Amino acid sequence: MIILFAPSEGKRSGGESASIKPLSFIFTELYEKRLEVISKYEKAVQAGSYDDLKELFGIKDEKEFARYKIPFDCAPTMKAIERYDGVAYDYLSYGDLDASQQAYIDHNVILFSNLFGPIQACDCIPEYKLKQGSMIDSMAPEKFYKKYFTDSLNAYIGNQEVLDLRAGFYDKFYTPKNTAMTLKFLKEGKVVSHWAKAYRGLVLRAIAQNNILSFEDFKRLNIDGLTLSEMIKTEKKNEIIYTIG
Repeated sequence: MIILFAPSEGKRSGGESASIKPLSFIFTELYEKRLEVISKYEKAVQAGSYDDLKELFGIKDEKEFARYKIPFDCAPTMKAIERYDGVAYDYLSYGDLDASQQAYIDHNVILFSNLFGPIQACDCIPEYKLKQGSMIDSMAPEKFYKKYFTDSLNAYIGNQEVLDLRAGFYDKFYTPKNTAMTLKFLKEGKVVSHWAKAYRGLVLRAIAQNNILSFEDFKRLNIDGLTLSEMIKTEKKNEIIYTIG
């Protein structure tokens, strides 16, 4: 089973791995395409002032600006799953998982970076800042990656089942060839939006802890705080609805 997961606006600083290179990412044959986006971003960052880039970065504090001007060819990296720092990642708590559970996430989870595109959770990336939905020069990264990476993603996934835990925006990067399983969270009959990130993190944590390899195993999984209340299956949609509490 392959799990699709969204990135986070927040990033942890630092890293102990080498700067990015062709072997830093899954789909090495597409590194030059990925580099087109990265190069446009770096060119804009190096040439731009704070006023030019505050919208691209999505930052309000000018003091933050300098940290994002470090060229990637000399910036340290860390696993993407550890780099991202937000609600979903707090609840996943990757660092507290044991080695086998971390390995499950490293190799079963595909993240969709606004800058680097589809990457494995274990791919090492530098710290960066790019507001969701931002254009780089005249390029929309999500459209670029969907155009050039869809075939490789389809080939990589093959006949494996896909659990899509991404927020809706990231459909713009990739639509699975076969119908993916999605989740919806309800509390007191209402759809949870912002805190859905937390529950996606909890779900991914439980999946890794139990080495879930199929939808059938997943549907039998007991997750603290969540009750499976309904499953919807049509030609275009597979959805599990959880009730919170």
